[in-house]
Order: sequence, then C-alpha cells, then structure tokens
Amino acid sequence: MIRRLLLAFCLLAGPAGAQEKPPETIVAGLSQNRVSITADFDGSEILVYGAVRRDSPPPEGRLDVIVTIEGPATPLMVRRKDRVWGIWVNNASIAVDSAPSFYAVATTGHLHDILSATENLRQGITIDRVIRAVGITAEADASEAFVEAMMRVRTGEGRYRLMENRVQLTEQTLFRTDVVLPANLTEGIYKVRLFLLRGGKVVASQERQINVRKAGLERMVYNMAREQPLIYGLVSLMLAAVSGWAASAAFRLFRA
Repeated sequence: MIRRLLLAFCLLAGPAGAQEKPPETIVAGLSQNRVSITADFDGSEILVYGAVRRDSPPPEGRLDVIVTIEGPATPLMVRRKDRVWGIWVNNASIAVDSAPSFYAVATTGHLHDILSATENLRQGITIDRVIRAVGITAEADASEAFVEAMMRVRTGEGRYRLMENRVQLTEQTLFRTDVVLPANLTEGIYKVRLFLLRGGKVVASQERQINVRKAGLERMVYNMAREQPLIYGLVSLMLAAVSGWAASAAFRLFRA
C-alpha cells in the first residue's frame, strides 16, 4: 500500500516539478560596471557584449537582440509657454511621475520590425513605455503632447537615443554594441537590459548594472552641499568674494 502511494505521488509530482530549460539563454558582460565622474569627465563608452547559449540546435526564425540602458528616474514638471498679451509665460503644466534621466535603445534591426507592440507593452522596452505619467489627462488639454515634447527635448540633448542596427550579431551567437554615456550623467545606478527575440517575441532576457558615482573633489563638494548646506554656502560666498577681489586687483594691475 505504501509503495503504491509513493508511486502515485511521484507520478503526480514529476510533471509539476520538472522545469524545462529555455532553448536559448544569454551570457553577457560589460566593459565596465563602474563610472567615476571627475572634474575632466567628458562622457564614457560602454561595451555591451555577450553570447547566446543553447543546449540544442537553434530554433527556426530570425534571431534579434535589443539592449537598453536606463539611468535613474525622477519626477519632473513639464510646462508649456504661451504668448499672453505679448509676453511668453508658463500657461499650462503637467506632472510626470517618473522619467529616466538617460535612456538608450540599441537593436540588431528596425525596432518596429523585430518587436511586437504586445511584447513591448509587456516588457517596457521603448522610451514611451518607461515614462510613467498617470492621470495627466486631467491636468491639461492635449497632455500627451507635453510628454512628446519632453522626449524631443531630451533626444536633442542626447539623453534619449534610439540606435537601430547598432547591435552586431555574429553567426547567430555572438553580439556586441557600444553605448556612449554623455558628460552630464546623473549619479546613480544605470540598468542594462538585454533581450533575445524571435518572431517579435522575447525568448530570453538578462539584466546588468552600471554604478555611476562622483569622485574626488566633485564627490566632496556634492556631499558637503547635501550634508552641510550652511558650510557649503559660506565657502561658496567666500570663494566668490576672493575671486571678485582677485579679478579686480588683476584689472587694476593691467591698467597701471
């Protein structure tokens, strides 16, 4: 009787406990996972590389890769200027709950050809799916135009980027791409996501992180401004006064 019960338990538990391994997984790395912002920092280039690991022949269909890098997100206010009585003033605004300070998308092909809208909605890959702006329709007319304008501005500043056909895929196995981080980086954790796609669907994904921190004098000034604002203000005033006096003395010396 006991043997029959054990046999029945094994038959019931076997299919539920067995987990099939995905046919393809990602093995990826970064050229660096830490970036230091110093006085002469003018940006940094990150190499994202990896390989597709398989335990069986590759499935049918085209393989594509998407890499995203997302900077720390913060809330912000987006304002629209209108001409009122001949003067340009802030006439309407909306509050965006969360928008990344930096966002880049690199792909092996045209984004709309390799990624379905349903999968984009589920994974949140494109920039418009990452920005969170809940309830903005009640704050201003044509509120979606505010978010679109904010995206255009940040794209023009190089903080939002779409880099199609910039991921190199070799023999359906090895991939790499280079992403340039701008000089005006926000301090914090940058999230790197990698996606494998077949037929517009994500079949595997992986996440890495880049730690961006101020270093040296910039770090000391940053900490003082946050932790000791009174001392920071006094030092700033003293430096401004000394700089003004030095400039005035140099001007008098040159005139003499």
